[in-house]
Amino acid sequence: MNTSHSSDNFFKHRINAERLWQSLIEMARIGATEKGGCNRPAASDLDRQGRDLFVKWCVAAGCNVTVDAFGNLFARRPGRDNSLPAICTGSHLDTQPTGGKFDGVFGVLAGVEVLRTLHEHNITTQAPIEVSVWTNEEGSRFQPAMQGSGVYSGRFQLDEELDKRDINGARLGDELAKIGYLGTEKVGGRNIGRFYETHIEQGPILEDENKLIGVVRLGQGIRWYDVEITGRESHAGSTPMHLRADALAASANIVCEIEALALRSQPGAVATTGFMQVFPNSRNTIPGSVKFSVDLRNPDPDILAGMDQEFQSYCVQLAEQRSLNIDVDHFWYFAPVTFDNSDAVQTAAKNLGYSHMDIYAGAGHDACYMADLVPTAMIFTPCKGGISHNEAESTTIEQCRAGCNVLLHAMLADAQVV
Repeated sequence: MNTSHSSDNFFKHRINAERLWQSLIEMARIGATEKGGCNRPAASDLDRQGRDLFVKWCVAAGCNVTVDAFGNLFARRPGRDNSLPAICTGSHLDTQPTGGKFDGVFGVLAGVEVLRTLHEHNITTQAPIEVSVWTNEEGSRFQPAMQGSGVYSGRFQLDEELDKRDINGARLGDELAKIGYLGTEKVGGRNIGRFYETHIEQGPILEDENKLIGVVRLGQGIRWYDVEITGRESHAGSTPMHLRADALAASANIVCEIEALALRSQPGAVATTGFMQVFPNSRNTIPGSVKFSVDLRNPDPDILAGMDQEFQSYCVQLAEQRSLNIDVDHFWYFAPVTFDNSDAVQTAAKNLGYSHMDIYAGAGHDACYMADLVPTAMIFTPCKGGISHNEAESTTIEQCRAGCNVLLHAMLADAQVV
């Protein structure tokens, strides 16, 4: 055994927080927005630039990088015994259209900083280390969210997801090929032993409780719907109120109802409409067609199922009352998740002297699908005001330092320093 890296000494190692921070800033320049955020759509040329930078950094840290048939990236650092399951971490590089610098990207670059730290200190681990970049986590350009990890875990079918199209009709598989990241490696089945994901909280709890680390115990369940209401467009001035089939007015009823539904379904329930298209979208015409999104979430699967039933029943009743058609496409269900490797995060935070608390994930994450396959954990760090999916998204170098150090030591405890 190399005594300089014995189990008694490896907890002395720390990541280089300044290097991690500068990497975050450099990545943020790719797709930078005027208000300080990022717009880096999945499978776009900007996504390619971000992936290229990730590959460059990982190769420089002594890793081999491979790409699977859904564009997922894997940077592998060999261990002494490469037959052992790899200890893995990862997240995503794609962003929301008005996203921030840290959502997803922090988890990827925290993994890169772990690789750099091991490389810099010539640390050998018994098991290999891997860092992944998952394709289209955000579900913004292509739906659904968490697409790459979902295909990897077997939740989604490869061919079906490659055929998904964006709002302009571009096919995902073609777009990945265009940017040079449609690989040939089989999707799924890698020899993985543990998976970690480090992420800004995207909520205000850690900041409010003045804690540096969130030990994520649960992942919230999610139900996504596309709703299309078909009424009848007609003149806004000459059509009496009782003879209207106003699709937008009906959609307003639904938006208000899902808010009330979430308030009735506490604790933990939230409901959102974040996307809407109105046709013909004219000031002087009663809307004849409206398409919009509905997002329902709750950490309790039974309560979430009840929310689904109440929402769909309300739509049926409203269609009858207003004499119009309401089509509800419940196209994605993500079950609540238990992260069964969370104690490793708690132990690392305690050993490093960081304040910490148990917490649940209100958003979907790639770790939620990886939990289907291997023991999985998430590490949350604070973000200013709990703001995320917003160009104002912000965190600090010290908060990033803490999260990445916890990641480093949790992974080293699993991979075993030799």
